[in-house]
Amino acid sequence: MPVVRDLRVLLRLRDFRRLLAVRLLSQMADGIYQVALAAYVVFSPEKETSAAAIASAMAVLLLPYSLLGPFAGVLLDHWRRRQVLLYGNLLRGGLAAGTAVLILAQVPDWIFYASALSVTAVNRFVLAGLSAALPRVVRGDEQLVMANSLSPTAGTLAATAGGGLAFLLRLAAPSQESTADALTVLLGATVYLVAALAALRMPAGLLGPDPGQLHPGLRKVLLSTAHGLAEGLRHLRRRRPAARALTAMTMMRFCYGALTVMVLMLCRYAWADAGSDGLALLGLAVAVSGAGFFVAAVITPWGVGRFGTSGWIGLCAASAAVLVPGLGLPFEPPPMLVAAFVLGLATQGGKIATDTVVQATVDDGYRGRIFSLYDVLFNVGFVGAAGVAALILPPDGRSVALILTVTAVYAAVPLVTGFRRR
Repeated sequence: MPVVRDLRVLLRLRDFRRLLAVRLLSQMADGIYQVALAAYVVFSPEKETSAAAIASAMAVLLLPYSLLGPFAGVLLDHWRRRQVLLYGNLLRGGLAAGTAVLILAQVPDWIFYASALSVTAVNRFVLAGLSAALPRVVRGDEQLVMANSLSPTAGTLAATAGGGLAFLLRLAAPSQESTADALTVLLGATVYLVAALAALRMPAGLLGPDPGQLHPGLRKVLLSTAHGLAEGLRHLRRRRPAARALTAMTMMRFCYGALTVMVLMLCRYAWADAGSDGLALLGLAVAVSGAGFFVAAVITPWGVGRFGTSGWIGLCAASAAVLVPGLGLPFEPPPMLVAAFVLGLATQGGKIATDTVVQATVDDGYRGRIFSLYDVLFNVGFVGAAGVAALILPPDGRSVALILTVTAVYAAVPLVTGFRRR
């Protein structure tokens, strides 16, 4: 299989292996932590969850730390990325342990959200650093395309596996809901600490930026943030393929976010009322979507070679636009699980191509800023989708209007990217 051959080629690169290990551990911890949060916020028996409540939680957790995106980008272009991975994971491990204590103490929601926000805020630095560092551990454009197919997808699969571990732990933990959630969060904190130790296997200067681009003065760096952002945006305007890819990916992220809220509501109410285990169905949907991510890693190199990066993004979105109505409108678990696979494949296929476009067309001195902007667009798209879903969704989660809206947005993506064969 080509994907096995490509993986063998990349795994011969020692530095790539080490960076991949940090990614896998970091994103596995993310999956554990996020499932614990979802279970605590959405499925706790004492909480009457609504689409508006889910949207509010997403806004609290995502929008404030999106404001850190510009600062993260400037700092990533001035700090050693290995150090960001090391200290970022150490900090997340400590903060996640604090979240577990707050769950057991049953503190007011705003305190819990503040703790969760602190963990996810640091996450911006770590994920952007991983993406910006990838070109430093591969050789040439061909290996960069392979790495973008395999590395982020492997990270997503690790997050899915972490989510699966979290579900298993909740089943095996004591019956008291808060205890199970706290134990799950502690597992995530432990994996964050292991990821930090894995980062120590790489030399401090390996991942860049080059010494001439480093700026040791934090105060001066922060004061220059506005200027640095303006430079980054001007650089992006000169890189039109990257700008188009980021726009298209934001639209696809909007669709994914809207359907995520719908599935959460279906699992919590419609399917649970029909006698199904809503949390188990949510876990199955996450696993099936992860299978779609894996298939995307296998076929995206072929798709990019045949259609080009922009054409492949458009094809992924067009496929989702065709299949989502037929699979989603019955609002039944089996076709919705097939939809989860399709959307996992389409979203990850588009993301792999977008990562490749940004990394190949953006200069190394600007990658941190552009990838931080990429993260901000991701979060704003997701939160915006949650807000739209809150306005449209009925209490049980069944909404024809939301399905049709998502279909229309998916159908518009090829117009942005240019749906053509290379």
